[in-house]
Amino acid sequence: MRPKDSHDAIKVPAITLGFWVIKILATTLGEVGGDAVSMSMGLGYLLSTAFFAVVFALAVAAQIRARAFHPWLYWSAIIASTTVGTTLADYVNRSLGLGYSGGSMLLLSLLLASLWLWKQATGSISVSSIDTPRSEFFYWLTITFSQTLGTALGDWVADTQGLGYSGGIALFSGLLALITLLYATTRIPRTLLFWSAFVLTRPLGAVVGDYLDKPLDHGGLALSRYAGTVLLLLVIAACVAWLPQRPATRAH
Repeated sequence: MRPKDSHDAIKVPAITLGFWVIKILATTLGEVGGDAVSMSMGLGYLLSTAFFAVVFALAVAAQIRARAFHPWLYWSAIIASTTVGTTLADYVNRSLGLGYSGGSMLLLSLLLASLWLWKQATGSISVSSIDTPRSEFFYWLTITFSQTLGTALGDWVADTQGLGYSGGIALFSGLLALITLLYATTRIPRTLLFWSAFVLTRPLGAVVGDYLDKPLDHGGLALSRYAGTVLLLLVIAACVAWLPQRPATRAH
């Protein structure tokens, strides 16, 4: 018997190549767009976080209330989560003085706690089981922590560890390639590999975004954050419109 609070359909997308392409683009947009508002517009990390948090809350509320999978709604919520993750991580790491390593450890702990509580509450953290408001709540809570962790982790690797943006891109791309290899050649649980890849796409997007908009003397390309934000939005919109989008299949 299905739970009383179950939906008619799963409202998160199936995990395809197109999903990962849009996810990486969205995480890059979150870094560039978050910096555009907090730094270029001068709103600061706290006010920017408050603004994006409201947008994210509204998007998630609409996503949970929906009765079917809507790609535009889903990816709007993802983009909102990446931008609030960017400004929130910067506020925790810089304004509160925790530093990139301290912020990364705190956010990793919160992410793992979210996954553990989700597993205890619903019995599964698989995308194929996200068919109730409760599982959706944990899904978006986990995403919030993963997006915020990704910004802190990307900055920690690029700055604190001294790898720079190109080194960070190479590191996280290599880790994602390793996960792809493990997926193809081993029987490691797919859910574990999915969440590992999901988390790692965020720091990859963070270092790519920083590489695009940071000054030349900091190792970046010094591109306009406003222009980068608009361009990434257009590319994501094109991908959402043209790439196949279908909901994940419910677990049996």
